[in-house]
Amino acid sequence: MDSVVYDTQGAQDAQDDLSGSGQVITAPTRALATEAVHAGREDLAALGLHAAPIDLSTTYPSYDSRGEAARIDAFAADGAEPEGPPVYARLGNPTVARFETALARLEGTESAVAFASGMAALSAVLLVRNAMGLRHVVAVRPLYGCSDHLLTAGLLGSEVTWVDPAGIADALRPDTGLVMVESPANPTLAELDLRAVAHSCGSVPLLADNTFATPVLQRPAEHGARLVLHSATKYLGGHGDVMAGVVACDEEFARKLRQVRFATGGVLHPLAGYLLLRGLSTLPVRVRAASSNAAELARRLADDPRVARVHYPRIGGAMIAFEVHGDPHDVIAGVRLITPAVSLGSVDSLIQHPASISHRIVPTADRQGAGVSDRLLRLSVGLEDVDDLWSDLDTALGSHGGE
Repeated sequence: MDSVVYDTQGAQDAQDDLSGSGQVITAPTRALATEAVHAGREDLAALGLHAAPIDLSTTYPSYDSRGEAARIDAFAADGAEPEGPPVYARLGNPTVARFETALARLEGTESAVAFASGMAALSAVLLVRNAMGLRHVVAVRPLYGCSDHLLTAGLLGSEVTWVDPAGIADALRPDTGLVMVESPANPTLAELDLRAVAHSCGSVPLLADNTFATPVLQRPAEHGARLVLHSATKYLGGHGDVMAGVVACDEEFARKLRQVRFATGGVLHPLAGYLLLRGLSTLPVRVRAASSNAAELARRLADDPRVARVHYPRIGGAMIAFEVHGDPHDVIAGVRLITPAVSLGSVDSLIQHPASISHRIVPTADRQGAGVSDRLLRLSVGLEDVDDLWSDLDTALGSHGGE
């Protein structure tokens, strides 16, 4: 059996550190777990509130039309958040702003800008750079399949050069506006040295998709990434009931993103903003617990003769990828406790076949060249009892492909 488990003990050690002193990852002034609970909520007590309110207004009354016009003009000029009362929901929403504040604090950036989905967030980044005449993107595979497709198809007028990490510096051009990576990557969980990658980018902004790791396991901005992308649908929400995207970044870039969001309308609904803020409060606890389950399942899968190879990142986390000797579709059809479904990062465990679903849109040669084989399965490990999860996997694996 060709089985590879990437330092599961090291991943478990990292989880132990996170559950102990809180020194592995901290916000600028408070521990990550504290920021997760309190960031974005500091003004509630003064308002006489304990739970964050949901502001569902689409518009807001203003009896000072001159002042309102001036604030809109100021936003149009520089994208700074308007001072004073809200104007219109496409300009900004107080509930969504609380989530943005909290996520920026967790990622250690000046600002964050939320969108209706992760793809809307990535599209806004590309549009910002395209508007500056910087249409060229350098990217490292694998990426999430739809991100790959958006870049490859040039749907927003961008042009992409795919490289290995070592080739980033040589691929840069005068019109390069962005370098994009994902670490751990979807779905192979391949990891990159973000600090080395950022150095290779020079003055070109590095966008790191941090969806799989979350700020609990890594904060790319600390390693030189200017832009940190999340499909907030996943771990940040954490319960499979909200769709959103967010970019954590410096305030200069955030202003441009807000202008694109206003112009294109890719706004986040206030209810989603509320659910995301609530999800952040339990993010460290959920990631630690799910990661503990995943590390144990990775060890058991690595010892199983029905499994050809296991991919589990050194950084840890709740995602596993594994290749089977038998038919992966039989495994998908055989699970009962684990849900066969797209997406990830929920409190319950999900499994899918990337070659058929999340990465089907990527050309076959490119997909396989990035390590996404036809026998690869991606498992998002949830909070169930680990023995129950293993029992379900064991049954689904059956006797197929044993060597």
